[in-house]
Amino acid sequence: MKSKMLFSDEFYYNEVMLDNYFRIDRNFDVVNTKFHVADREAKLYFVDGFINSETSERVMNFMMSSPEKIKKEMTPEDFVQSVISYIELDISDDMDKVAKVVYSGAILMIVDGFSTGFLVKTRAYPKRSVEEPDNDKVLRGAHDGFVESLLTNTALIRRRIRDRELIIETLEAGKRSRTDIALCYLDCRVDRKMLKNLRDRIDKIDVNTLNMSQESLIECLVKKQNFNPFPKVRYTERPDAAAASIAEGSIIVIVDNSPAAMIVPTSFFEFLQDTNDYYFPPVVGTYLRLIRAVIFGLALLLSPVWYLLISNPEFIPSWLQCITIKEYYTVPVIAQLLIIEMVIDTLKLASLNTPNSLSNSFSVIGALVLGDLAVSAELFSSEVVLLMAFAAIANFAQPSFELGYAFKLSRIFILVMTAIFNLWGFIAGLLIVILVMAFTKTVSGRGYLYPLIPFNAKAISRLLFRHPISKDNT
Repeated sequence: MKSKMLFSDEFYYNEVMLDNYFRIDRNFDVVNTKFHVADREAKLYFVDGFINSETSERVMNFMMSSPEKIKKEMTPEDFVQSVISYIELDISDDMDKVAKVVYSGAILMIVDGFSTGFLVKTRAYPKRSVEEPDNDKVLRGAHDGFVESLLTNTALIRRRIRDRELIIETLEAGKRSRTDIALCYLDCRVDRKMLKNLRDRIDKIDVNTLNMSQESLIECLVKKQNFNPFPKVRYTERPDAAAASIAEGSIIVIVDNSPAAMIVPTSFFEFLQDTNDYYFPPVVGTYLRLIRAVIFGLALLLSPVWYLLISNPEFIPSWLQCITIKEYYTVPVIAQLLIIEMVIDTLKLASLNTPNSLSNSFSVIGALVLGDLAVSAELFSSEVVLLMAFAAIANFAQPSFELGYAFKLSRIFILVMTAIFNLWGFIAGLLIVILVMAFTKTVSGRGYLYPLIPFNAKAISRLLFRHPISKDNT
């Protein structure tokens, strides 16, 4: 076991050890400067860009103007009270532990004669301004959103829940990145067993970095499910949605450097909810939620069912003859469906890499031009283009991009199974998708189809219908 590296009374020893630790000769952004506090030599270490310059300057001016001499018998605590005028300050004799905190935005000060390090926490991380997230907008309500700063995000939640029961505890993961992870929950409502399980699993994470933030964290927390596309957690970039989930007993996991918060626990049916549902009266919110549920089903099954019917005309009733293809085409129908699935994603990727001023025009014009040319050239039928256009729009009817791609891959799988094995392929493909969902485990370890499996009528009612605000429903 590695022994602790402790501070010494020798100022020169502490200076050499810290210079080597921070690699002062190679790191241009680690600032170190010597000065005198009262009658003793001192030195500061901090990362440029991680501290609040104005606050740090005031603290330094106060220390350097202190007329009091430091007596030999003065303890570190006495020194702090008489010389350093700042609230957020820690003292430790563990050099390795103290030095690591510098990389999270603190100022480390060593003073001749003291075998401790003084941490002055004047953090100020670079961040963008608080604004409404692009992919989680509402017509009514607050228009602020999470940013990449952990402290800003926790403050946005704390502003909405001014209760002593709100606990925001921090953990750390990643041997090299040392990424801060915050768990936010109400102490009086949280599931203790789930909280302990989540905390223990984060503590056991053994990776070098979590640079991809929440996705890296999820892959470390969830057992390997490489061929399972369904999201294991629900995200929100809205402080109001996060605060409402906390009030209902959920745990919000915030990873530093990420503007998205994870809601734990989650299930498939919770994706039916949207923030807009709660900024309208209950009847309107219920209508929107039911429409979303219908669109979920259509997005998954419309194209496989349509392909099954046109492949077996005897299955089509007389009143549904309008779905048959009436135009001539040269590309097989199954190939048309799969090609358009790929074309839609190609347009998405192209739109992401197009300047903002042109992206909307590019997406609309590109889709119209390609679709019109494909039909005019008799490559694709207009029915197929219309069907896949609806499927593309349906993917945007719910706020989770991850669930949208899970539906897309499931739809393609059922479609391919139907093309190969006809009716039995459709049934087998649908059963496999349902079984995959049933055996999917979320970050909390709870089943993906809860509250359907295991059945909980009250929970299903709350997820399918927008209930009025009450003591237990925020």
